[in-house]
Amino acid sequence: MEFAHYAPLWGEALLTVLAVLIVLLGSLMKNSGKLMGYLSLAGLVAALGLVSSNLTIPKPEIFFYDTISVDGLSQFFKAVFLIVSLLVVIASLSRYTGKGADEYFALLLLATVGMMVVASSIDLVTLFVGFELASLSTYSLAAFDKSKKNLEAAMKYFIFGSVSSAFMLFGFSLFYGMAGSTRLADVASTALSNFAPATAVALLFVIAGFAFKMALVPFHMWAPDTYEGAPPLVSALLAAGSKKMGFAAAFRVLIVALVALRMEWYLAFAILAALTMTLGNLAACWQNNVRRILAYSSIAQAGYIAIGFVVVGAAYGVAPITKFGGAAVPAAQLGIAGALLLILGHALMKTGAFIGTAQVASMVAKGNDKDPDDISNYAGLARRAPITAFCMLIFMFALAGIPPTAGYIGKFVLFSSAIYSGLVWLAVLAILNSALSLVYYLRIISYMYLREPVGPKVAESKGYVAALVLTMLAVVWIGVFPQGFIDWALQAAAVLLPQ
Repeated sequence: MEFAHYAPLWGEALLTVLAVLIVLLGSLMKNSGKLMGYLSLAGLVAALGLVSSNLTIPKPEIFFYDTISVDGLSQFFKAVFLIVSLLVVIASLSRYTGKGADEYFALLLLATVGMMVVASSIDLVTLFVGFELASLSTYSLAAFDKSKKNLEAAMKYFIFGSVSSAFMLFGFSLFYGMAGSTRLADVASTALSNFAPATAVALLFVIAGFAFKMALVPFHMWAPDTYEGAPPLVSALLAAGSKKMGFAAAFRVLIVALVALRMEWYLAFAILAALTMTLGNLAACWQNNVRRILAYSSIAQAGYIAIGFVVVGAAYGVAPITKFGGAAVPAAQLGIAGALLLILGHALMKTGAFIGTAQVASMVAKGNDKDPDDISNYAGLARRAPITAFCMLIFMFALAGIPPTAGYIGKFVLFSSAIYSGLVWLAVLAILNSALSLVYYLRIISYMYLREPVGPKVAESKGYVAALVLTMLAVVWIGVFPQGFIDWALQAAAVLLPQ
């Protein structure tokens, strides 16, 4: 077979080879931190270029005995993962340049490869391998700074991650026992033709495993402690990248099940989404640690995204075709597209927000016993670090869904799909939760712009500033020129629905 046949997978291959090369070079060279950072940056840019050249694929390309599918959905998620990793690497050039930088960048690249494998997997075994590659890498990254807080966060993340993997693997094993195959299409076909109690048990365990990864209530307990305790830039990768990997897998597995089984259990997802968004927002209102605020905010955002699953269950084959953006679009497809748009927007917004917390933490004097993430450290940030404060302002408004930002576009499309599907109560609840989120987002903004500074003006790190500005521009760009992104999300969503 010609080597060119595997061109759609060159991005994963490039990053894998580069990660191994960085480890080898790091063992042979001293003080090579910046070089490893720039190598990682170049590799991610090249991989993003390779993925971007095939963003919309008319027909899925299947590889490795029907285990990997390169299609519009996989390319969408790959682009998200690569953009997040790229922004984290740019910011890391101001933080990880000394001893151990080679391990840091190698782990980050391997985590990205694992996420990309998950995005393309149409086989349970391949899906699990991708999950574990990304998870094992991020477990190590969570403890990378080796402080007591890092180690505690990494241990909690490892324990909860292991439990979720066990749940997921047990569900997969039941699916395999019933279908005699690990391919998702075969599993769905078997479940459709012979729905048994074992199918319900398998779905229950798989949903629980994915809910851990996505931080849905009541499986969210690990997220606040992990996001607070891990290094800020690693928290950005976890919230914006690793968590979205859970959604990529859930779209592949659960939506196929929803469509194939035509079950009414989408109402369980509706309750799960409602509880997740409400608890996340209420808990965030009572926090004084900015990273914990962002963690609970991320949980609430997961609740919004989960509405996409509810819409598919409620609207597939039932809701009429509706006009949206000048085109006729099924409500189910619109729901998936809205979830994908919110995933893209949230990945950017949350990456930028956590990079902002990294900048603020670097400003807190070393040896100071005060928590660097305490909201009091943000007092007068607009005068101490004006670029960081302005970017954080945009991210807070975007996370709340204020136009014209990526957060607004994602919520608008997703909530509209819920209304078109007859889920008006869920859309109203989501809108009210978005309004509630303004309480803690405006609180952070008021500290930055209305409080007296707690210290002198500081020089903002170039790596942090570059990553913040690029992310802010992307968030605004999506909000101002949304149509191209909506079309892209609709094309990706079509992959999951029978044509």
